[in-house]
Amino acid sequence: MSHEQMEVKTPEYVSLQFSLAGLGSRAAAFIIDQTLIMLFNIAFFISVLLVSDKLSSYTTFFEGSTVGIAIVIIVIFIVNYGYFFFLEFFTGGRTLGKKIVGIRVIQDNGHSITLLSSFIRNIMRLIDALPTGYFLGIIMVFFHSKHKRLGDLVAGTIVVHERKPKRKKKKLTGIEKVIEERGLSKESLGVDEWTLKSFKDKDWKLVKTYASRLQQLPETERYQMTRQIADILLPKIGVDVVGKPEYELENTLLVLYLHLRDEWEYEL
Repeated sequence: MSHEQMEVKTPEYVSLQFSLAGLGSRAAAFIIDQTLIMLFNIAFFISVLLVSDKLSSYTTFFEGSTVGIAIVIIVIFIVNYGYFFFLEFFTGGRTLGKKIVGIRVIQDNGHSITLLSSFIRNIMRLIDALPTGYFLGIIMVFFHSKHKRLGDLVAGTIVVHERKPKRKKKKLTGIEKVIEERGLSKESLGVDEWTLKSFKDKDWKLVKTYASRLQQLPETERYQMTRQIADILLPKIGVDVVGKPEYELENTLLVLYLHLRDEWEYEL
């Protein structure tokens, strides 16, 4: 099945192509997400009623389940909107429904969604849901050239299909050969999503430049550069560089390069 394509030019003048997610795939992901949220709402509502009923036997505070119902309303509101906000930011633009369908939210410039963008696009669900059944959002996605709802327009985001990894083994670059020869992978260094979000574009450019120059420098200069960059970047992931040999620092920086490459660089 073919999808509409969108081309994005990054500030570095690199052209990236994405397949736009249309109404069908977005609706499928939304139905899955809403089903999960509804199951949680029902289970939570029943749990609060049972607990408040038991507590009312000991205190008048919960009589008539007024407090219990108020708690349910507040929590359900937080879950309904917080679910999309937190998952889209902390899991690379993917809710559980989006992950199953194979779509994700990114910014218009091709980068991962930011905390502010996630907050804006999801608080705008209150308007996209008007007058009922997400009617306004459906109409916007159907007629907009890039399948954007109002939340996407305000937040500067777009929903695209995930890139499926090519089965054909591509030719490895020089640094990828080094990483493979050393037996390194992303699993060699555990970095959580929150920590990855703390790295900026300048950090990615620094570690990318380091990886590209690693093989070109004599050993003395290479180790000196490794030490300097390790002092800047590795404390951000909680790695103490004092007393560690340069070869170990090299390996850690190369694994960090793999993590940040998945976050900042989109391969066509």
